Amino acid sequence: MNNPNEERHVLDQLSVLLPIRHQKRTSELNQNQDVLLSPEDTLRGIFIHKLNGTNAVKRALTAAAVDLEVNSDLLAKVLNRGNLDGASMVMLFEWAVEHHKLLQDVSTYNLLLKALGRRKFFDFMMNVLSVMRAQGLNPNNQTLFIVMDSFVKAKRVSKALRILEEFGSVDCLKVMLRCLCQRSQVAAASALLNRMKGKVQYDGETYNIVIRGWSKFGRVNEIQSVLKEMVEDGFDPDSLTFSYLLEGLGRNGLIDDAIKIFDNMTQQKNAAIFNAMIFNFISIGDIDGCLKYYDAMLRNNCEPNIDTYVPIISAFLKARRVADALELFDEMLGRDIMPSVGMITSFIESLSSYGPPHAAMMIYKKAKDAKCTISVSAYKILLMRLSRFGKCGMLLKVWDEMEQSGHVSDVQVYEYIINGLCNNGQLENAMVIMEDCLKKGFCPSRLICAKLNNKLLASKKVEMAYKLFLKVKKNLRNENVQKCWRAKGWHF
Repeated sequence: MNNPNEERHVLDQLSVLLPIRHQKRTSELNQNQDVLLSPEDTLRGIFIHKLNGTNAVKRALTAAAVDLEVNSDLLAKVLNRGNLDGASMVMLFEWAVEHHKLLQDVSTYNLLLKALGRRKFFDFMMNVLSVMRAQGLNPNNQTLFIVMDSFVKAKRVSKALRILEEFGSVDCLKVMLRCLCQRSQVAAASALLNRMKGKVQYDGETYNIVIRGWSKFGRVNEIQSVLKEMVEDGFDPDSLTFSYLLEGLGRNGLIDDAIKIFDNMTQQKNAAIFNAMIFNFISIGDIDGCLKYYDAMLRNNCEPNIDTYVPIISAFLKARRVADALELFDEMLGRDIMPSVGMITSFIESLSSYGPPHAAMMIYKKAKDAKCTISVSAYKILLMRLSRFGKCGMLLKVWDEMEQSGHVSDVQVYEYIINGLCNNGQLENAMVIMEDCLKKGFCPSRLICAKLNNKLLASKKVEMAYKLFLKVKKNLRNENVQKCWRAKGWHF
C-alpha cells in the first residue's frame, strides 16, 4: 500500500468502523457552579476582575446574565450586599436599565439611592439624584427620606438641611423631622420645628411627629411644651396626639396619670389610644392589666390591628403563657390580620427557646394555612429544634415544604437534617442526605461528619464509614481550593 491515496482511503474507512468518541468530562465543580454561585454573586463577581473600561464591564455583565432573570429584586441583592464601590454600583444600575429594560421610575432609583447612602457614597448619591431630576422624575417622600436619612445617620445634618431648603415644602419638612426623630435627634427636630415656623405652613401632623419623638424617651415636659404650641397655633390634638402622650407617660413610669387622662377623654377612643394603654401595662409586666384594656377595646366596637396583637402575643410568649399566645394568634388570623414575615420568625424563635417544638410547629402550621410567608430563618429554627428532638418525620416534611416555598437549602440546613437522622438512628438515610450535600458542593462541619462516622462505626458499617471518609476528604480539598480562588479574586 504505497499509494498515499489508498492509505488515506483505508484510514477513512477505519475511522467510520471504529469511531473514537470524545467524551467531554465535566468536573463536579463546574456541574455545581449554579449552586456555588448565586445570581447576585455571579453579577457581583464581574467587578472583582477589575476590567478596564465601562464597555468591557457591561459586555462581561451581559455575558454573565444570559441565563439570569435580572429584575429589581436581584438588583437590590447585588447593590445591598458585598463591597462594591460607588462607581461600580452606578455602572451596574445603568447596565440593568439599558439591557434588561427595568422601569426607569422613582422606585427603581430609590433602590440605588438607598444602597449608595448606606455605604456613605454621598457624591454618587447626589449625582444620581440630579440625573433623576434631569430626566423629569420628581423625587417622592420616600426618595427624600432615603437621602436625608443617609445624611442624618452619618451625622451630616447640615447637608440634609440644604435639601430641605432646596425643596422647602411642608412634606419635605415632615420627612426631615421623621429622620431626626428616628435617629434619636429629637432635640434637633424640636429646634427645627421652632426655626421653620412662619416659613412653612404647618399642620397637626407636623407637631405629632415631634411629639411622637419625645414620647419614645418619656420626656413628658417636652411633650407638653410642643402640645401647647400646637394648640396656640390653632390645631386641635387628635387621637394620635393623645396616644403619643399616653405612651410618653407610660415610658416615664406615670401609669396613674395615663389612666386618668384615658378615663377623662371625651372624644371617641380608637385603636391607637387603646394600643398605647396596652403597651404601658406590658412595659411594667402587667399582662392582666393590658388584657382589661383589650377587652374594653372590643366592648367599644373598636377593631384591633396588628399593633394590638403583636405586643400581647410577644408578652405571652415571654411569660411562657403559650396557650394564651396561641389562642390570641388564632383570633388575629380569624380577623384577617396577617403578621409580617419578621413577626412570625420572632414568634417561632421565642417558642424555640424553651420546651419541645410542638408549639412552634403550631404557629408555623397556622401561619402556613393562612397563606403567610415563612422566612428561611424561621425554617432553619424549626429544623434545628426538630433535629435536636429527633422528630424525623416532621423534620423531613418541613424541609420538603421549605424547598417547595422556593427557599434554597444551604449547608446549615443539611447539617440539621443529618443530625436529626443520626439522633434517630436512620444512618442509611443520613448517608443519602450527606451524599446529596457533597454533590452540591457543600461540606458539613467536622462535628456532623464525625458524628455520622462514629455512628456508622458503632453499627459496624465500616465500609460505609470509609467511603464517607474518602468523599468528605475530597470535598474538603475542593472547598479549600475554592476558598483560595475566592481570596485571590478568581470568581469561578
